[in-house]
Amino acid sequence: MAGSNGKQKTVRDMILSLGLIMVAAGVIYIFVPHDDHAPDIKRVDYRVELLTARRAASYPVAAPEGLPGSWKATSVRFRADESDAWHLGFQDPDGEYVAVEQSAQKRAEFVEEASQGAKATKVTDEIGGRTWTRYTGGRYDALVLEGGDGSTTVVAGTASFDRLVKMAGALRTE
Repeated sequence: MAGSNGKQKTVRDMILSLGLIMVAAGVIYIFVPHDDHAPDIKRVDYRVELLTARRAASYPVAAPEGLPGSWKATSVRFRADESDAWHLGFQDPDGEYVAVEQSAQKRAEFVEEASQGAKATKVTDEIGGRTWTRYTGGRYDALVLEGGDGSTTVVAGTASFDRLVKMAGALRTE
């Protein structure tokens, strides 16, 4: 029975070590700050890019006017070398994403890309005297402006159709 005392001591040491590790982990968890909410997204000023796009694009570039301050512009870009592609991204008051996309690119390809694979429905909305077709599915839902002036306009994102309609209604050219 000479070896049994050594085994008991080893098991007791392992249990004490495990307890000490658990206490240390608990202390670290309590004192290390952890933030579970989404990071605050920086607001961008898109006025300069909008003026540039309106001067350079082959079509009337759209941007919202009159949206409440709770709508936060988060991204903007104009790419003249990519079919005059205009992008303006927003975070809506609920924290969802809404983007205004315009391009002189071939309509079907552009709608597929801008709507992240959404498919046309038979539902249309009259917004500001213009007809918009609803697209659903894919990663985003979208509204696509029917008719055009040398470009295709898409309002898309993770937001509800109510928010997409609000954005489409706020769009102005010049």
